[in-house]
Amino acid sequence: MSFARLPLRDELFLLGHDDDAGHPHIHRQALALGLAGAVLVDLFLAGRIVLDPNNDRLSGDRWLRLHTDQPLGDLIGDSAIGFIRYGRTAPPVKAFLRGFADDLYERTRAGLVAAGILRQVTRRRLGGLARTDTYLATDTKWAVVARARLRYVAQGREQPDNHTAALAGLVATLGLTGHLYLNDDSTTVTAHLKAIAGQHHRSVRDITAALDAAVGDLATATYR
Repeated sequence: MSFARLPLRDELFLLGHDDDAGHPHIHRQALALGLAGAVLVDLFLAGRIVLDPNNDRLSGDRWLRLHTDQPLGDLIGDSAIGFIRYGRTAPPVKAFLRGFADDLYERTRAGLVAAGILRQVTRRRLGGLARTDTYLATDTKWAVVARARLRYVAQGREQPDNHTAALAGLVATLGLTGHLYLNDDSTTVTAHLKAIAGQHHRSVRDITAALDAAVGDLATATYR
């Protein structure tokens, strides 16, 4: 049975968690930055934003500009359009990622719960004194299909469309390739997925590069 494809951020959220336990594979802040990058890519592919050059050659970061503020009909995507439109200045990509990622993990999770893709499970320990909330997939088909598309692309069995190529770049940048359940060396798969993503839109590559830098900044701040 066929079903509609999820936005990039939702697929990335599902791929970023263990199917059975619901635990994130990477730090939640890093995943939130990835979700913000996925939102930007979806906006670009939908023709809502363009990336302008930055005159500051040292930073290399590009600036976001709305091509049109026509809504997508997607709550989070439309809030990103508003974030860009009503900001005091046009934000560089990395600044957008940091600002928009603030509560994006929780908002994405809530959207998946509202759509019936995730369900909240409450577990109690220590005689009921300690409570832990976990979010599990109601049907693993969404993660399985997204994972399968990336596996087929990595194995050369399919040519990716722009959506799947972008997902490959995001997954590789966040270090999630080890959770695609491929037998190949994770480093080799990561390089291959990045190469695949690099063959598509330059603006998507620039968003992914800004994500890589933002995640690197997060890691550096952690060890200070």
